[in-house]
Amino acid sequence: MKLVTGVALSFLAVLAAAPAIGHHAFSAEFDADKPVKLSGTVTRVEWENPHAWFYIDVTDEAGKVANWGLEMGSPNGLMRAGWTRNSMKVGHVVTVEASRAKDGSNHANARVVILKETGQRLFAASSQRH
Repeated sequence: MKLVTGVALSFLAVLAAAPAIGHHAFSAEFDADKPVKLSGTVTRVEWENPHAWFYIDVTDEAGKVANWGLEMGSPNGLMRAGWTRNSMKVGHVVTVEASRAKDGSNHANARVVILKETGQRLFAASSQRH
């Protein structure tokens, strides 16, 4: 009986820690001193905890397309900022003000998302300290 209880408690501890595994402080991955402004077409939206992510295809001056991953706050924080699951869809064109990833990859932490169709400016519930 003790073995079964121990295994069950260990399993519950792992489950409880799972959401924390993907969570991180802004400064661990992103650099507030490296702002970036990107415009592109939304290719994917992931409305999940602990952070929502969306991806856009950005075309540079040479015509080369790069897919960027942009982290936002939690879905709950986004809803408090005026977002719904329908605010941004695949195919929408957006402009994003963000802070670039420290590792130089095509990832950034979004602060503001501007929807081209409506001109609506939505705050991305970023974990960045202002």
